[in-house]
Amino acid sequence: MPSRRADPVTVEVVELIGDVVARYHMEYEEAAARHQLTGAQAKVLTLLSLEPLPMRRIAQKLRCEPSNVTGIIDRLETRGLVERRPDPADRRVKLAAPTEEGAETAERLRESLDFAREPLAGLSAEERTSLRDLLKRMLG
Repeated sequence: MPSRRADPVTVEVVELIGDVVARYHMEYEEAAARHQLTGAQAKVLTLLSLEPLPMRRIAQKLRCEPSNVTGIIDRLETRGLVERRPDPADRRVKLAAPTEEGAETAERLRESLDFAREPLAGLSAEERTSLRDLLKRMLG
């Protein structure tokens, strides 16, 4: 079977996507550290600022084991950034939810992530929409 070589543009796009991801992770870790959070804690807090979630769902979103999430939630709870509450739909299930301080910290964290905003600001609204649509299509 002959080997299939990617065309040069595809190779360049893959490398650029890798650079974007690496730069995003680096800035995300730096922003988290400025808030005395690990990257994983910052991701969980940001997720919870969108909606309270059960541990299992957090683990699915982060693609990790629920036991890892429990440790992260424990540390965030100790800092007063997250609380556990009963799920109104099923009182046997506990939801992790940000406290007021946790929600404020998540907002400050989002605001401090300039990496994505600055380059995107250089694109027109139409270009940003096209980029969004292409990325969604790539992710299926």
